[in-house]
Amino acid sequence: MLHTSEIWPEVPRIYSSRGSSTANEHHCSFIFFPVDHKSEIAHRYNDLKEETFKAVAMITFAQYLQRCSYDGLSKLVKDVVDLAQKCVANEEAPECSKSLPSIFLDEICHVEKLRDSYGAMADCCAKADSEKNECFLSFKIPQPDFVQPYQRPASDVICKEYEDNRVSFLGHFIYSVARRNPFLYAPTILSVAADYEHALQSCCKESDVGACLDGKETTIREKVKKISVKQQYSCGILKKFGDRIFQADKLVFLSQKYPKASFTEISKLIHDVKDVYKECCEGDMVECMDDRAELVNYMCSKHETFSSKIKDCCEKPIVERSQCIMEADFDDKPEDLPSLVEKYIQDKEVCKSFEAGHDAFMSEFVYEYSRRHPEFSTQLILRIAKGYETLLEKCCKTDNPAECYANAQDQLNEHIKETQDVVKTNCDLLTTHGEADFLKALLIRYTKKMPQVSTETLLEIGKKMTGVGIKCCKLSEDKRLRCSEGYLSMVIQDMCRRQETSPINDNVSHCCSDSYAYRRPCFSAMGVDTKYVPPPFNPEMFNFDEKLCSAPAEERAVGQMKLLVNLIKRKPQMTEEQIKTIADGFTAMVDKCCKQSDIETCFGEEGANLIVQSRATLGIGA
Repeated sequence: MLHTSEIWPEVPRIYSSRGSSTANEHHCSFIFFPVDHKSEIAHRYNDLKEETFKAVAMITFAQYLQRCSYDGLSKLVKDVVDLAQKCVANEEAPECSKSLPSIFLDEICHVEKLRDSYGAMADCCAKADSEKNECFLSFKIPQPDFVQPYQRPASDVICKEYEDNRVSFLGHFIYSVARRNPFLYAPTILSVAADYEHALQSCCKESDVGACLDGKETTIREKVKKISVKQQYSCGILKKFGDRIFQADKLVFLSQKYPKASFTEISKLIHDVKDVYKECCEGDMVECMDDRAELVNYMCSKHETFSSKIKDCCEKPIVERSQCIMEADFDDKPEDLPSLVEKYIQDKEVCKSFEAGHDAFMSEFVYEYSRRHPEFSTQLILRIAKGYETLLEKCCKTDNPAECYANAQDQLNEHIKETQDVVKTNCDLLTTHGEADFLKALLIRYTKKMPQVSTETLLEIGKKMTGVGIKCCKLSEDKRLRCSEGYLSMVIQDMCRRQETSPINDNVSHCCSDSYAYRRPCFSAMGVDTKYVPPPFNPEMFNFDEKLCSAPAEERAVGQMKLLVNLIKRKPQMTEEQIKTIADGFTAMVDKCCKQSDIETCFGEEGANLIVQSRATLGIGA
């Protein structure tokens, strides 16, 4: 059972009873019957078998020691495999009782000249075990520039290399993916390796091997990028808000994805899903791999209980099964689900149930509401749950609770309307005015909210948000809201991650830290930062030259966007009319000067006039 302290206080608490498994019990003992093993490394080696254990060990080392060669890491892998085999033979051996993270990190700390290659990372070795892993994680470098882009062997070589030495070929591929993606979970990397192997098996039969692999590699790269963003988002939420919020989020998601599964079955999964994510996020890839495989085995042993969409996944090899289930569509809702109004609003005894078993009552409300609304984002459903919980806490203290909560549906619908309005407003803007104007509107909006952020970063954030609009606004109504807020939450999480190391302002700090469920509405409602002191007006930010005429259209548009951002930074209170006046002046100047024979002279004269006009428009003195 999960206790109240384990669940986010803003949302219903989750209960997770542990019963017995009816099938494949030997595969899922960790789910229902936790077992203490004398040697963790021996247990995991026996579970994963040698080839998979070696692959996951290589992933672990490659993600920590991103500068090391394949051959160098292979020696570390051999040391760990030798220890595992020794411990399988004798679990009582003294070195076999150590935890897996300790075994891997100690192996890293024994690397010769570690400080020469990794500098301050070597200081992690002196830290206590409880701090050591967090220290090593902090030195992982996303998209490392010192790792050369993957160079695929020539078409006439790659197939022979794969056929002659499959294990070595795939080992190098796994190493390559792992060191470029130090936060990507091991099960995902092995799934990607399986995808690449299937691509080779298919393309090596084609007349044009290179063209065939080009297309499949592009698909695989996009898949890796998408999964990596989602996994880093999950790890960020788990780290920032803790187990309770993470589990609440998963209660919503699992209830939406598996609406035919019982509340008891969904509850059983949540704690174990959290544990697997924690292992993966902490870089403990051997346990991440093994425990996720066991969790998936359990789900597959009862696939008809969970979803009609995962049966085909369960027939795949184990390294492909996990990712397949993660990517499977939501199952269809049961057709006979009754309305929740009678049980949660019309029932005059709601307060008795709420007060007698607050945790169970609210958890079941979230489960029932989520399985009926796959079209809503998890964050919206958590806001609805919080609104309902707050209403009951107030009403159950009154003389007539039933009358007090009788209008609960209207109050909860306000959360839905706010989110629907935001999505509709932005999608209408994108559809009506196009990508360029949509990006411009976002840049204006967010520069005013956080003018302290660099122009380049604001442009990056704006492009990401525009990408969300392009992706989600074309979807049907039943998918648009979930898509929009889901992906927007990832963009916001990235902003908040930067905020932790480079504080932006008090408003951003509040929205990032106060509430997971209310993050997006908090950012949407954020106004101009009134504490911001703008830098002095600098004419040098107006860099007018012939590139405004000769550069590609996209580059010219970016230049105009940067100018716009820099202007707003000088006066965040700029009105739409003031922005339009300056933008129109800029466009007129470019149109005029690009037609002249002496472009530079024109820009010198007209640019000076535009600076004077801009100062006047903004009310900024010389």
